[in-house]
Amino acid sequence: MTTPDLGLMTTKEVAALIRKTPHAVRQMRHRGIGPRGTKVGRDVLYPRAGVLAWLAALEQADPLAQRSAA
Repeated sequence: MTTPDLGLMTTKEVAALIRKTPHAVRQMRHRGIGPRGTKVGRDVLYPRAGVLAWLAALEQADPLAQRSAA
C-alpha cells in the first residue's frame, strides 16, 4: 500500500530548493520570514504550493527582479 503524495516537503527539501541550509530555513520560519510550515511530531512539513507561493511573493517584492522582468 502506498501513501498518497500530499505535496508536503521536509525542511531539508525546502532548503535544497532554495539553496540554503536546513538551519537557515528553520531560522526563517522562526522569525516569520520563511514559508509557512506545520509541525508534525518532531518534524515540520511545508506544503509545496505554499513554498512556491512564498517564492513568488519574494520575487514580486524584489524591485531588482521587477526591473529585470520588464
